[in-house]
Amino acid sequence: MSRLASSFKPPAGKALIGYITVGYPDIETTLEVVPLLAKCGCDIVELGIPFSDPLADGVTIQKSSFRALQNGVTPKICLEITRQLRQKVDIPLVFMSYFNPVLSYGLTEFVTDCIRSGIDGLIIPDLPPEEGVELEVITRQRGLDLIYLLAPTSTESRIRLVTEKSRGFLYLVSVAGVTGTRSRLPADLAGFVARVRTVAKQPLCIGFGISTAAQAKQAARIADGVIVGSRFIQLMKTGNLDAVAVFAKSLRRALDEVPRLTLKK
Repeated sequence: MSRLASSFKPPAGKALIGYITVGYPDIETTLEVVPLLAKCGCDIVELGIPFSDPLADGVTIQKSSFRALQNGVTPKICLEITRQLRQKVDIPLVFMSYFNPVLSYGLTEFVTDCIRSGIDGLIIPDLPPEEGVELEVITRQRGLDLIYLLAPTSTESRIRLVTEKSRGFLYLVSVAGVTGTRSRLPADLAGFVARVRTVAKQPLCIGFGISTAAQAKQAARIADGVIVGSRFIQLMKTGNLDAVAVFAKSLRRALDEVPRLTLKK
């Protein structure tokens, strides 16, 4: 079992997954905020590789990606930053990247360097499972979890396909659209999660639109983990990380109030 999958096994509670864009607002903040998130209760951290056309992201993460690119952050620099982070944290780290930077780097070379730097998983939001066979083979051979996304609009056949191919956990997009803070979670979210739960053995983690402790708690009642990104990015804008710590701790407390679910074997 991978380190990523082990994060969801008893006695672990609901997983808190934080997202940050590597190099936003600067590299020094990235090196500081990831250990801070781990200390404040994050079980997993997603490291976003900046890209010029982040089609799945809302305005907040788009702006953070553009700022990181202006700072000169590249996939190679993201890998080097991860190597440095690995000396500070032992929680799972997952890259979130669009496919173009990975393809440009070279699939085998990128996965190999991910393993060397201490990355546990890879999320590529614009890579459909029908086109991911080559990368799946490479990641499985080298022990890197490739995580696919499902949306409320996913068909039953797509749900079955993704559950067959995804490793580590399943990323459930709460709404059809882009990342970003929202005032409420969709009313039909529980039904979507239940549809996936009937066929999935992997942990289910909900992302997109979770920006408060109350929303995190609501999502955790039906899922195994919650993913929070845009709100962290907003709080990091000034470089003052005290607010980030306070927010992360509030999310951790909210999730700890929710009983864990029993996963399928």
